[in-house]
Amino acid sequence: MAIRPIVRLGHPTLRQTAKPVDSARLADPETQTLIDDMIETMLDADGVGLAAPQIGADLQLFVYLSFPGDGAEPIEKVLVNPTLVPERGDLIEEWEGCLSIPDLRGLVPRHAAIRAHGLDRDGKTVDERAEGINARILQHEFDHLNGIVFLDRMRDMRSLAFSDEWAEFMVDESEEEAPVG
Repeated sequence: MAIRPIVRLGHPTLRQTAKPVDSARLADPETQTLIDDMIETMLDADGVGLAAPQIGADLQLFVYLSFPGDGAEPIEKVLVNPTLVPERGDLIEEWEGCLSIPDLRGLVPRHAAIRAHGLDRDGKTVDERAEGINARILQHEFDHLNGIVFLDRMRDMRSLAFSDEWAEFMVDESEEEAPVG
């Protein structure tokens, strides 16, 4: 496994629609190594998600941490060729950051709950419901596969702040740290 460089805003891969992963190619050692490297890179960067375009790979694939919500350790997961279906309800604004836009945070509206479909790293079908932070992470990473970054979703750019200033002046102490993916 290797830590790969994370591309930053301005790199063309971040603004392109990624290509589907051929399910036959999913089992290839090259693809499995890419997935392992992405997980290691995400964890090394203290992220909660990482999409293939963020390391310059033009593929519909992302890795993420799923938080069980019962105090258990987060679970590393992979989603390939995903589709997301939002559940009804109002959009919820929460703080987000991005590994490809380092040191910035902003309020981003997202669906509170979604249903995710796709494949896991072994090519098995994934069909799961996610809510709260897990739904937010999936939507953030899914956006990367479509050339969208969290800045594009912000309703009010006045909430955009550097991480240090955000922590000092903007975040309520009762709030959790903004997820970074």
